Amino acid sequence: MGIFEPYRAIGYITNSVPFSVQRLGTETFVTVSVGKAFQVYNCAKLNLVLVGPQLPKKIRALASYREYTFAAYGSDIAVFKRAHQVANWSSHNAKVNLLLLFGDHILSVDINGNMFMWAFKGIEDSRSPVGQVILDGQFSPSCIMHPDTYLNKVILGSLEGSLELWNISSKKKLFEFKGWNSSVCCCVSSPALDVVAIGCADGKVYVHNIRYDQELFSFTHSTRGSVTALSFSSDGQPLLASGGSSGVISIWNLEKRRLQSVIKEAHDSSIVSLHFFANEPVLMSSSADNSIKMWIFDTTDGDPRLLRFRSGHSAPPLCIRFYANGRHILSAGQDRAFRLFSVIQDQQSRELSQRHVSKRAKKLKLKEEEIKLKPVIAFDCAEIRERDWCNVVTCHVDTPQAYVWRLQNFVLGEHILKPCPENPTPVKACAISACGNFAFLGTEGGWIERFNLQSGASRGSYLDKMEGGSSAHVGEVVGLACDSTNTHVISAGVHGDIKVWNFKERDLKSRWEIGSSVVKIVYHRVNGLLAVVTDDLVIRLFDVVALRMVRKFEGHTDRITDLSFSDDGKWLLSSSMDGSLRIWDVILARQIDALQVDASITAFSISPNMDILATTHVDQNGVYLWVNQLMFSGSSNVDTLASGKDVVNVKLPSVSSTEGIELEDRDANPSNVPESKDLSGFHISSQQIPDLITLSLLPRSQWQSLINLDIIKVRNKPIEPPKKPEKAPFFLPSLPSLSGEILFKPSETANTEMEEKRVDNEQQKKSDTTSSQFLQLLESSSETQNFSAFTDYIKGLSPSTLDLELRMLQIIDDDDHQEPGKRPELISIELLLDYLIHEITCRNNFEFIQALIRLFLKIHGETVRCQLTLQEKARKLLDIQTSVWQGLDKLFQSSRCMVTFLSNSQF
Repeated sequence: MGIFEPYRAIGYITNSVPFSVQRLGTETFVTVSVGKAFQVYNCAKLNLVLVGPQLPKKIRALASYREYTFAAYGSDIAVFKRAHQVANWSSHNAKVNLLLLFGDHILSVDINGNMFMWAFKGIEDSRSPVGQVILDGQFSPSCIMHPDTYLNKVILGSLEGSLELWNISSKKKLFEFKGWNSSVCCCVSSPALDVVAIGCADGKVYVHNIRYDQELFSFTHSTRGSVTALSFSSDGQPLLASGGSSGVISIWNLEKRRLQSVIKEAHDSSIVSLHFFANEPVLMSSSADNSIKMWIFDTTDGDPRLLRFRSGHSAPPLCIRFYANGRHILSAGQDRAFRLFSVIQDQQSRELSQRHVSKRAKKLKLKEEEIKLKPVIAFDCAEIRERDWCNVVTCHVDTPQAYVWRLQNFVLGEHILKPCPENPTPVKACAISACGNFAFLGTEGGWIERFNLQSGASRGSYLDKMEGGSSAHVGEVVGLACDSTNTHVISAGVHGDIKVWNFKERDLKSRWEIGSSVVKIVYHRVNGLLAVVTDDLVIRLFDVVALRMVRKFEGHTDRITDLSFSDDGKWLLSSSMDGSLRIWDVILARQIDALQVDASITAFSISPNMDILATTHVDQNGVYLWVNQLMFSGSSNVDTLASGKDVVNVKLPSVSSTEGIELEDRDANPSNVPESKDLSGFHISSQQIPDLITLSLLPRSQWQSLINLDIIKVRNKPIEPPKKPEKAPFFLPSLPSLSGEILFKPSETANTEMEEKRVDNEQQKKSDTTSSQFLQLLESSSETQNFSAFTDYIKGLSPSTLDLELRMLQIIDDDDHQEPGKRPELISIELLLDYLIHEITCRNNFEFIQALIRLFLKIHGETVRCQLTLQEKARKLLDIQTSVWQGLDKLFQSSRCMVTFLSNSQF
């Protein structure tokens, strides 16, 4: 266990496993794979609705039916009902590559040619297959499909190029299609009977009649690569969509037998799946570039346009930074995309616009990748001027200028910052001042220049006169920083020279040599410390004012990739290519924690609240989140969680965060509550922050009504009694009878009286039932010292019902000669006092319990005063209530003093 524990991964949309589409009622859902877990999206808006749990191995195939999801991983198949696993099928001896929904059964095919049939009705009872088919040894299955109207029959495609038609019921091969001398990559059934489409590795699509084994016609992709996905339109248009390994989607007109349109660069990687929605002109595609897109055919020329999409990084991110007080993460990747991820709501994640990339690419007849800016190598941001002008500056690979972005509009800014236009060299470092008005750029040639972010104009350069006055550093500028008062600018050269400049005058104030090549610098504006990483794998801390080294940290065994201070400046975090993340205590000058992961960390960022750590890793396209246990465990001692000098191996966070779900279930288990009868040792939830209280989350009116119930009853009391009708009917209506007697209909008044009696009886029965349940729950909770069920019950009662329950325990006859200890009312009142003591000690449901105490004392206060046993309980309740309120009063007083101080201060 360490300070940071795995939480979850964000930025994963889909991967190279074909998706599965299912329809529930009027809504359509798509299930996609994201490594070892699956996700379900609602196709109406492509919003995430479900995340499956983590599996031991990566998912290789998916199938879905209503609420069930079938995921093949390794040689096993996991069956889920929504997000809960209900079965695990493990009859295969090789990796399962294909899954097919076949009526009430699932067909699974492994790489060795074994096909099993599973029944998913009554999954809990049956864990074995209902049938097995063994394919020929020379047949390597690559795809499987069920032709429409062909009962109990499937077609299997092979890497050898042939197709086979099998009867699953009789387990016999009915026919073998010769093929087209190329591997079959995909096959799909068409709306026309007996017609299927086959996609081959040579880039050709064949439309074939399987009834007569006759080829109807064929198409050829204009781009190189195999045909990886096919789909027929079912809305009346004779269209066939085919996707290739080059990321291009081709739309073929089946009536005219020609190419209708091409979606160039539909995806940045191979097309994995295509699907036309039933009776809709909408096509959905997925790709290995971590994206899902929906295309609609509603234009006059018949060409599709992009309707909606969800995407993440298609290449590993290089730089990340928390933004908006930890709610968002800015991420720049090798895929030339600059993205904003939401930590709270995944639907808010988006890519920042680079201004009409698609239109410019189409106009210039270039690829979108060629139009986009080169990958970002460094960036800085400032939130203070977000609404006024651009507040992000980025440096790009081998680019002699820097670009600005406006995060309020999620778009590239209008200004381009070009330092030293006479001798342009690539920009390597950037920084933004604390006020958000200025940006500093450092180039490969040692030039440092200041720009105004509002106008994009240059505001002067920083030159070292001791080195000829032609540049700030002899070599490349590897880092820049600015203090919080715009007094100093700090720069670092690749040759190990650190320089401090006057912000306004732009002259050199001081400098010092480190003696080793500098890789990266990080400056903390509050404590004035500068952390410097050198190529000798040593981290040095310098006091910029005193111009001396104050700390030195060693421990990494490979190149240090990133460095960051915590927001309070007490911790320094560093990551390395050796796979470790180390946390250094700046005050104590020692390592307090270290964790080791399988994939080395390339960049990280810690949130301003220090509650979440975000990391990126080698060959991983997502952003991984880690939770600070000190913020949620209630422990203020770092040593209880940290590993010290030891390095702990930790697995990367999963997409589903199943560990967190299990932890919540474990905390909610009643068996965790101590059985001690000592009320001073009550269990307090580990999620509760010490010295604070937890509210009940009930509506304010509900617990306030308990206090003012008498006032409400008086206010709602009728002003005058109901009046009888002025005139009675002049006749009495009668009913016919067989005996000849005259039967009169009951009058309206009689009906009303009978109805009132019936309602009173029902209310009395309901009251008796509620009262018995109230007492039973109170007694059982007192025996186990677990009052959670009783609390939930009384929180669900209305104020008037709860008042009635308490009044049912009231002693009416004080002259009863029964012993006080044996009276059931006194026992129940004593149990209620125990319950109130327990809740006040645990500080749970605080405002509701305070209202309940007031109502309890109002009804039973006199009884408590007259009974010695109850007086002891009441005295204990008073002591605990006093101590808890004294602690709260100290917190309130501290806040009041701070507000008073700030309100009287002159800024």
